[in-house]
Amino acid sequence: MSGAGEGRNGDKGAGTRVVGAGRRPEWTQRIVNPPVWRASTILYDTVEELRATAGRDTHHKLFYGRRGTPTQWSLADALTQLEPGAEATLLYPSGVAAISTALLGVLSPGDELLLVDSAYDPTRHLADGLLKRFGITTRYYDPMVGAGIAELIGPNTRAIFMESPGSLTFEVQDVPAIVAAAKARGVTTLLDNTWATPLLFPAIELGVDYTIMACTKYVVGHSDAMLGSVTAAPGKFAALRNASYQLGQHVSPDDAYLGSRGLRTMAVRLDRHGESALAIARWLGEQPGVARVLHPALPGTPGHDIFARDFRGSSGLFSFVLDGGDEAARAALIDGLELFAIGYSWGGFESLAVPIDPERYRSATPWQAEGPMVRLQIGLEDVDDLIADLDAGLARFRAARG
Repeated sequence: MSGAGEGRNGDKGAGTRVVGAGRRPEWTQRIVNPPVWRASTILYDTVEELRATAGRDTHHKLFYGRRGTPTQWSLADALTQLEPGAEATLLYPSGVAAISTALLGVLSPGDELLLVDSAYDPTRHLADGLLKRFGITTRYYDPMVGAGIAELIGPNTRAIFMESPGSLTFEVQDVPAIVAAAKARGVTTLLDNTWATPLLFPAIELGVDYTIMACTKYVVGHSDAMLGSVTAAPGKFAALRNASYQLGQHVSPDDAYLGSRGLRTMAVRLDRHGESALAIARWLGEQPGVARVLHPALPGTPGHDIFARDFRGSSGLFSFVLDGGDEAARAALIDGLELFAIGYSWGGFESLAVPIDPERYRSATPWQAEGPMVRLQIGLEDVDDLIADLDAGLARFRAARG
C-alpha cells in the first residue's frame, strides 16, 4: 500500500505529473494502466525464502495481500510524486480511516491534540470519541490563529491538526506560520488537504509532516469508490506504516485501480471545477437573497490574503449564507433544484447542494450567520445551466421567505 517518490516528476507541470506518476515499467509491464492484482496469499518456493521475506522490509515487495500489490503501490507512488520532498504514501479505505490512522500513529495516552475548530465533522467525532477514550485530550483552536498557535502549545501537545480551507465555512489557515511554531516545539503537524490536493497546495513542501486526502473526492473523481491517503514527510513514514499495519488497514486493488484511473484526469477536472465554481460564486454574491458567499478566492472570506499567497488555484466546493429565512425556505431552494443533486461527499463530476449548519460543530469560535447556509459542489456541467438552476432556486427561497 505504500509508495516512495522517485525521479524528476516533481519539476513537471500538474497535468504531466498526474499522467506519468506511479507508472513504473515493472508494475505496468507494457500496459498503459497498472493491472488489477488481486491477492491474499503470496506463495514462496521454500521455507527459507518465506522466513527471509518475513524478516525484511516489505516496501514494494510481495509479502501478504494486506501489504499490497503493484496496483496499490502504483497509486501510492503517484501520490507521493505529487508532493515534492515527500518520503512515501499509504492508502486507506476512506478519508476518515486515513485521518484516524495518522492521528493514532502520532498520539499516545496523556497527549494533547490541537484541532482546528472548522474541521470536518467526522474528525471532531474521532477526537471527542475514540481519542478521548484512549486518554488523549483535544483542544479546539480558532482557524485564524496563525502564529498565535505558539501560545496554545502546552507541555503535553504532541500534534496540531489543520484543515485549510475548512469544510463548511472555508477559512484559510496560515499553514506555514503554524508549521513554524510547531517545529520550534517539536510538535507534529497534520493537514487535511482534500479541498486543494497537492496540485493546488504543496503541503509537504511547506513543511507539513502528514498531508491527508479523502481520495474519494478529486482523486477518484467519479463518485464510485471510497479511498483515502496519507503522505509523510521525510522521517515520518515509519510511524505511519507501523500504525497502519497494526490496525490492519488495507485498500482493495479494484478501488486503488479506480483511484489511479481518476488521478490521470484530476488536473483538468480541477481546472474546470475551480473555474466554474468561482464564476458561480461571483454570480451568487450579486443575487438578492444571498447575504454572503464563502469562497477562499473571494475577498471577504477569512484568510483570503493567505489563500492568494499560498494556493495555486481553487477547487469546486464552497458555501453561501442566505439572507434571513428559515429551514423551510432553504429546503424550498434545494428541493426544487434540477441539476444539483442532494447528497454528501463532493469532488465528482456531478453538482451537489446540501444544507449546512456550522454552529453545531463549533466550540472555540462560535459561528453566527445572517440566515441558513447551503454548501455547493460544482461539477462539470455547463455554468450557465447551473446558474439558471440556482436562479430558480433563489426565487423559490425569496417567495418562501416572504
